Amino acid sequence: MKFPIYRPRRLRRNAMLRDLVRETALSPKDFIYPLFVCPGKDRADPVSSMPGVAQLSVDRVVKECREVQALGIPGVILFGIPEHKDPLGSEAYSESGVVQKAVREIKEKVPGLLVVTDVCLCEYTDHGHCGVVKGGEVDNDSTLELLAKEALSHALSGADIIAPSDMMDGRVGAIRKILDESGFKDVAIMAYAAKYASGFYGPFREAAESTPQFGDRLSYQMDPGNADEALREVELDIQEGADIVMVKPAMAFLDIVYRVKQKFGFPVAAYSVSGEYSMIKAAGKNGWIEEQRIVMEVLLCIKRAGADMILTYFAKEVARKLQGR
Repeated sequence: MKFPIYRPRRLRRNAMLRDLVRETALSPKDFIYPLFVCPGKDRADPVSSMPGVAQLSVDRVVKECREVQALGIPGVILFGIPEHKDPLGSEAYSESGVVQKAVREIKEKVPGLLVVTDVCLCEYTDHGHCGVVKGGEVDNDSTLELLAKEALSHALSGADIIAPSDMMDGRVGAIRKILDESGFKDVAIMAYAAKYASGFYGPFREAAESTPQFGDRLSYQMDPGNADEALREVELDIQEGADIVMVKPAMAFLDIVYRVKQKFGFPVAAYSVSGEYSMIKAAGKNGWIEEQRIVMEVLLCIKRAGADMILTYFAKEVARKLQGR
């Protein structure tokens, strides 16, 4: 095909033609909306580094979920901020934990909305790490039992999807085993399969109050320089029973999203994380970028790379825009 016979601009002449040939499009159904659940009633504590995001009490979470559902967004993912923290993160797997309460309330009052629950210990431990600390190190194998208990407590509360984010080896298998043995064979697992040790998580750590009190997470989250290792991690999680595999963060790791989708053909989630959100918000506020245009472009490129679903704090804003509100 050569110019002047082939003119690509013919199909760019107007909005109707561009819509007709667009290869990738966004829909509210592509999104999962993250929510931070805290103790108390009628609470909405703003997260200073994430404009428009707040820690919410269960009653406020239910209100948000009603809005999410009305916007055509299929689901939410819940992160808990406990009343008390301890070395073993005991509120993570307590029947009276904030996430467990929120799941029960959402399933009762917002039927039909998918509820995904983050399974990790970092929000619940007083040291801020994602597992049991022994001798100054995060002990992988002793953490698995607690993660499995947490996952089961979420399933018992009514969660539709369990999302382990800790990056302990073998945690998907441990969770699948306890769910199956307890009669929850239909509860799906969305594994944070390729979760990188990223600087993009800073605002989230404020929102979830999960900053490590010592050291870092480099010994269990992935090195940003590694791509082949990500494929090995994803394959292990699939073998252990993951139904959906996640790449996190999204924007700086689109090559990983693409490679995972191409190699495995499994449902792929991508988490457009707090740092991505906050940078866009800050640049938009300062007038350095057209915020809405950039948001649409970023989410579109994540989907174009191969993501079947996107976890994003922009979900409500974009859903409104897509619906012309």
